[in-house]
Amino acid sequence: MGERDIRPDDPDLGKFFNLKTVDHMVRQAVMFCWMMLPKDRRTGTTLRWEVRRIVARALKDLREDAEAFGMPRTG
Repeated sequence: MGERDIRPDDPDLGKFFNLKTVDHMVRQAVMFCWMMLPKDRRTGTTLRWEVRRIVARALKDLREDAEAFGMPRTG
């Protein structure tokens, strides 16, 4: 990367991302999930289920990756 790599545990990360940025990214992800659902499955219940499934998988992968690469545990 550049002169100074940004790591998830970097205390200066807040200078690059803030809650408004995260909120926007999450809302975009939810919108993309909605658009990707087949039209006959586009319901609020299905959307909630799929978003939760994707987030759960991402958190599981994060834990597994941290163990595999010797990074600090995230919880």
